[in-house]
Amino acid sequence: MSSPASTTAPDPGDDLLTTEVELADGTVLAVQESGRADGPALLLLAGQANSHAWWTDLRDGFADFRVVSFDYRGTGATRADDHDDGWSTELFADDACAVMDALGIERAHVYGTSMGGRVAQMLAIRSPERVDRLVLACTSPGGSVARERGPDVRRRIATPDPAERARALLDLFYTPACAERRLRSHLLGDTSMTSRAQMRHLRVSARHDASDRLGEIVAPTLVLHGADDVMTPVQNATVIAQRIPGSRLQLTRAGRHGFFDEFSDTVTPGVIGFLRE
Repeated sequence: MSSPASTTAPDPGDDLLTTEVELADGTVLAVQESGRADGPALLLLAGQANSHAWWTDLRDGFADFRVVSFDYRGTGATRADDHDDGWSTELFADDACAVMDALGIERAHVYGTSMGGRVAQMLAIRSPERVDRLVLACTSPGGSVARERGPDVRRRIATPDPAERARALLDLFYTPACAERRLRSHLLGDTSMTSRAQMRHLRVSARHDASDRLGEIVAPTLVLHGADDVMTPVQNATVIAQRIPGSRLQLTRAGRHGFFDEFSDTVTPGVIGFLRE
């Protein structure tokens, strides 16, 4: 069983309402809320090796919703056993359900980006009754049908030089014209993570495989991707859209892996319009 382990209180760093959800295995998930308490619930799922900070510049765009996020195991303020080998997109989807249970949310819209899109797929497959509308951005189905990033991309982001790696990530996430977002991006990883937790998140993404189960998703689904994304190649979006019945595919011209942030002025209203249908 999951239960709130502390009274909801303001988060001075983010102006969020924060609480903790304790799970049966001893994990204590850090949970954040913003927006309207009486609005439709919207669960935001961040990318790999990132905490809720991923959504810092985007949350206000969803102010009419009851916006919920949580720090994955190994990230942010979540307290979890760093030596357990059971982390997976299935487990993270179960964690999302536990958060919803603790907050009294029976059903929510779900917006997952990058690894969060993988988690969102598993949530919609394993717990279809919990997902109202589903948005999957810059993500992959996993398995044999997935289009993997090229060796040059892997080499650039595997460099041991933190400054060089940051420059590589900025180029992979944003166009050169996006100076403002590049300067204050929240998408480049949670620096508080241990190296072991970072590696385990990498395995969570790499081992994800929903390819043969995407047809089970019944939630109305919007698939979004940047047309110039080489971090998670755009062909993955086509595969996902083809396999989820009735889904819609929208590509952002010139968008890279962080297109939903760089082009949020158009992407976010599009997401909201879809959620309100």
